[in-house]
Amino acid sequence: MKLLFATNNLGKLSEAKKILPGFEILSLKDINCNCEIPETHETITENAIEKAEFLYKKFQIDCFSDDTGLEVEALNGAPGVYSARYAGPQRDNNDNMNLLIKNLENKQNRNARFHTEIVLIIKGIKYQFEGILEGTIISEKRGTNGFGYDPIFIPKGYNQTLAELPTDEKNKISHRAKALQKMADYLILK
Repeated sequence: MKLLFATNNLGKLSEAKKILPGFEILSLKDINCNCEIPETHETITENAIEKAEFLYKKFQIDCFSDDTGLEVEALNGAPGVYSARYAGPQRDNNDNMNLLIKNLENKQNRNARFHTEIVLIIKGIKYQFEGILEGTIISEKRGTNGFGYDPIFIPKGYNQTLAELPTDEKNKISHRAKALQKMADYLILK
């Protein structure tokens, strides 16, 4: 089965291909889609729905999209839906991490969670899958494996950041991996 993934992020694409080995996963680049995919909503779920619906309507191909946010307790769930552009429209991972570390300077509560919503559209019908990864935010970046906030996020039950974990281990526990696995289980049973 061929599925379009609403991304050009190589990290996300690689993760999806590993979790869905029996499927042909296409990126936006693979179908020569250079258009700006809208993300105009205030929630992760609404943005995931909007992206999937946009692609399905435009290309009439079975597809899925994800939206992910880092939700920090001490910051009332921020950066949340704005995680990718937390420090500004340049969407720079280091700027985002630096701002988050700064905003948590005097906070004792470092609890956070990654929240992913995946929306799959097959033959015009929508399905939703959620993945959550609980953890804490640290004050220094550690590790080079991963992207986004991975170097400052330690998953619950671990001593290493997501960026320090081997890819195979991260793919077993990550928020996106959990949502992708739920989607894979659904597709296999379908």
